[in-house]
Amino acid sequence: MKNRQWLLARRPQGALQDSDFTFVETEAPAAGEGEALVRNLMLSCDPTQRAWIAGDTYLPAVKIGEVVRSFGVGRIEQSNLPDFKPGDIVLGLVGWQDYAAMKPAGLTKLPPGAPIELAMGVLGMIGMTAYFGLLDVGRPKEGETVVVSGAAGATGSLVGQIAKIKGCRVIGIAGGAQKCRWLTHELGFDAAIDYKADDVKARLKELCPKGIDIFFDNVGGPILDAALARLAMRGRVVLCGGISSYDTAEPPPGPRNYLNLVSKRGRMEGFLVTDYMPRAAEAIGALAGWIKAGKLKYRVDMQQGLENAPATLRRLFEGKNEGKQLLRVAD
Repeated sequence: MKNRQWLLARRPQGALQDSDFTFVETEAPAAGEGEALVRNLMLSCDPTQRAWIAGDTYLPAVKIGEVVRSFGVGRIEQSNLPDFKPGDIVLGLVGWQDYAAMKPAGLTKLPPGAPIELAMGVLGMIGMTAYFGLLDVGRPKEGETVVVSGAAGATGSLVGQIAKIKGCRVIGIAGGAQKCRWLTHELGFDAAIDYKADDVKARLKELCPKGIDIFFDNVGGPILDAALARLAMRGRVVLCGGISSYDTAEPPPGPRNYLNLVSKRGRMEGFLVTDYMPRAAEAIGALAGWIKAGKLKYRVDMQQGLENAPATLRRLFEGKNEGKQLLRVAD
C-alpha cells in the first residue's frame, strides 16, 4: 500500500502557498505494538491549522518535514488494540496522508452508522466550540443582541442559530450577498452585514442602537474594533479566532477601542474547546436534539482528493467556503 503525504516544507509567510508543502509518496506504515492503522477517509480543514504550521500555540508547532496536522475520520485496517477492530470508524489527529499508525489515546470511535459529515461538523469540534463558546463564555440572556463575525462559517453559523434558540436577537457579519442571504433567509438571523460591501461600523450603529450584548468573534482585526465601539453595558466579547490576521506576515495592531471594555464594564475572554471535552456528551446531546427538532441547520463544503489539501485549506482564508470545510480522501 502506498501512502501519499503532505509534509511541511517551510513556515508560511503571508498567504499560504503550495510551495509551503511537499507532496510525497511512501510505503504505508504497519500497525505497531499498541497501535492501529487507520485509512483516512475525510479530513477537516480548520483555521487553527494555519497557526499550527506557523509556530507553537496550545500545541507544539508542526516541525519542518513532518506530516501536516489535521483532524480526520478513517477506517481501521489493522489493529493491535483490544478496543479497536478492523472496520471501526474513528476520529483523530490523523494528518494530511492516506494512512496513519495511531495510539489509542488519539482515537475516538464513532457509533456504527453515524454520518461522518455530522461527526466532523455540527456534532464534532465546531459544534462544541459554538455551544460552549456562546453558552458558557458568552452567557446569553433572552432578548439580548448577539453579533457574530465569520457568521457564514462552520462555527459562526451555529453560534447564531443557538443564540436564536436562546431567544436572542442575532446579527451576522459575512462576506458577500449570497452568504448574507443564507444567514437571514435560511438560518433565521435577524439581520446580516456584508463586510465586503457595507460600512460595518455604520451598520452596527444602525442595527444595534442599544449596543452589542455579546460579540462572538471569529475574525479579529477592524471588525473586532468596530464591535468594541458598539459594546453595550456589561457586554461580553467571546474570542474564538482571528482569521483575518492568520495569513498576514506581521501581527496586526491591537484594537483601538479596547478601553470601551472599561467604560462599559465589559468582558473579553478567549477559550479553547479542548477544555470542555469532559462535557462533550452534554453539547452533542443538545445539538442532536436541535437538529432533530429542525431548529439547527448546517452546511458542508466538500472538496475532493488528498492532492487538493493545500488548496482546500486556502478556501477558508479566501472566503470561498460555505459552512464546514471538509476534504474527502477516500470512500
